[in-house]
Amino acid sequence: MGKRADKAYEYFMNGCNCSQAVFLAFADRYGIDEKTALLLASGFGGGMGRMREVCGAFSGMVMVCGMETGTADLNDGVQKAINYQTVRNLAAEFKERNGGSIICRELLGLTKEAQAAEGAAPAERTESYYKKRPCPEIVRTAAEILEEKFGIQD
Repeated sequence: MGKRADKAYEYFMNGCNCSQAVFLAFADRYGIDEKTALLLASGFGGGMGRMREVCGAFSGMVMVCGMETGTADLNDGVQKAINYQTVRNLAAEFKERNGGSIICRELLGLTKEAQAAEGAAPAERTESYYKKRPCPEIVRTAAEILEEKFGIQD
């Protein structure tokens, strides 16, 4: 495990949502300060605003991928294709390591009834919360995949 994967895990355990934890663990590479990183990633937690759609840890991965392979040139179709293919590759690896899904509710094993009962407010971070959720390890795994894919050793 790399240092950034450990950082992502710790950020999650200290209150970051899953997307914030992953993105913040890499933000310094791109000259992005902590506050900006936390703000940029904040809405992706809980599967996009706690709607339990695309996993926030995966969304954090996509944000890092954009910094690594994205383009600011709106006419650069070649680099856009590289970025999109890299996202697809990351998704395949994430699915392989996390039970075949990038969908939050599937990763959490939520029934439709349980999901419907949830509101927008985040769950309180208690000891039992951490025991029943795979999120800390999913966050760590997401950061590990990024370290491996982009050869990040620090």
